[in-house]
Amino acid sequence: MNWDQVKGNWKQIKGQVKQKWGKLTDDELDVIDGRRDELAGKIQSRYGTAKEKVEEEIDDFCRSCRN
Repeated sequence: MNWDQVKGNWKQIKGQVKQKWGKLTDDELDVIDGRRDELAGKIQSRYGTAKEKVEEEIDDFCRSCRN
């Protein structure tokens, strides 16, 4: 699945996002609303992960995402 598909199905997929990045709150996921840059920024701030690593994790998530 590519990011456009993830964004288009955000309401269904945000549960999977929450499973992967459990420190993100429901309110944050609602605000992110499928925007990849917003998701990356929240992951970086919550987990203290480097931007490049976060981008890799998001890419891996997209590849493994099921809808």
